[in-house]
Amino acid sequence: MLLSDLDADGILRLTLDDPSRRNVLSEAMMTRLTEVFTDAGQNPAVRVIILAAHGPAFCAGHDLKEMTAGRAGPDGGRAYFTKVMAQCSAMMQTIVNCPKPVIAEVTGIATAAGCQLVASCDLAIAADTARFSTPGVHIGLFCSTPMVALSRNVSNKHAMEMLLTGDMTPASRAAEMGLVNHAVPEDALGAATLDMARKIASKSSMTLATGKRAFYAQREMPLAEAYDYASQVMVDNMLAHDAREGINAFIEKRAPQWQDQ
Repeated sequence: MLLSDLDADGILRLTLDDPSRRNVLSEAMMTRLTEVFTDAGQNPAVRVIILAAHGPAFCAGHDLKEMTAGRAGPDGGRAYFTKVMAQCSAMMQTIVNCPKPVIAEVTGIATAAGCQLVASCDLAIAADTARFSTPGVHIGLFCSTPMVALSRNVSNKHAMEMLLTGDMTPASRAAEMGLVNHAVPEDALGAATLDMARKIASKSSMTLATGKRAFYAQREMPLAEAYDYASQVMVDNMLAHDAREGINAFIEKRAPQWQDQ
């Protein structure tokens, strides 16, 4: 269901492997993803995470058969839907809060919570054949939780266009909007993703974790508060070993030797 492979460069490749069900976010899949991202965040051997998928869909969102079965409860499904939405929201936040940079490698379609999954990753590279949508309006269900991640990646009008129409957005347009970083030929996707991952993995993991945490924290703050917070982060970062080593290496024109601290 979820394949995992860690290479010598510290790049952890996670692959959604439920192609017959279009890699839906079943309860089991969400539980496994939450566990793996939590563990990876605590593993010093992991420097960067790539999230990929097998099959014609990167991820088609929630398992609607599971969701429909949840309606059988005495409350018509309210308690079950509340639990599933909380589980999904916690999983997405686990990705955002993971101290390791996460890159989505997208082929096929990423729809509804699958689009939310892409938007929750720090970076995304898509095959030029990939497509994205938040199609809930087609079935009477506004994609409210995908909206949270989507609206933090693209402009308001781009987000509302996707949410209100439910139309498929091609990879080239997704790149223009900022939902993904790059759209590349499908046969070049793996190489492009790995190249970016290796570039990031060569940096100090302490520095990357500091920066990722600060980026998402300051984004929610008023301007003055954000500057105060970021200034303190910079001071603490300057006092860290890898900052001293990096600056000295630059001055001495040599490669830095990171200790990740």
